[in-house]
Amino acid sequence: MVEENYRHHFDDYTRMAEVAIYAILAILLTVTAVAALADGAMSLWSGIRTLSMSAQAFDVLDHLLFVLMLVEILHTVSISIRSHILVTEPFLVVGLIASIRRVLVITLEASTLTKGAAWAGESESIFRASMIELGLLGLLILVLVFSITLLRRSAVGPQESEARS
Repeated sequence: MVEENYRHHFDDYTRMAEVAIYAILAILLTVTAVAALADGAMSLWSGIRTLSMSAQAFDVLDHLLFVLMLVEILHTVSISIRSHILVTEPFLVVGLIASIRRVLVITLEASTLTKGAAWAGESESIFRASMIELGLLGLLILVLVFSITLLRRSAVGPQESEARS
């Protein structure tokens, strides 16, 4: 009986520690997201002010996608705090956003690489490696979308779980 009482107290302390760590993580993620959002807003304002929005558009989009990833991770942390269960779908969504973000970066880099007048051997090998990475990222995006779709279809709703009981 005494041993069970110790186990109960230990379980309470570990849950409190878990919630405290999640709370600190949520605060740090929020601060990072706000800072990235502010930096993106400053880039947008700079592009509008200098009338060079096309040059700043990619930077702003990159910041916004990064903020979206942070918010999705923050959502996952809040679900974990409430339910004490690790949910996989938000991590898949973050992976999807990160993959799309990388596709945009590679596409921009490849477009600037091919604009040069001199198509050197090094540029050609970098371009080829970029195209291979784009192909693999496209495949990864398809797998992530398929995985998210499967998770959503296989999720047991409240009515289904009551019917099975």
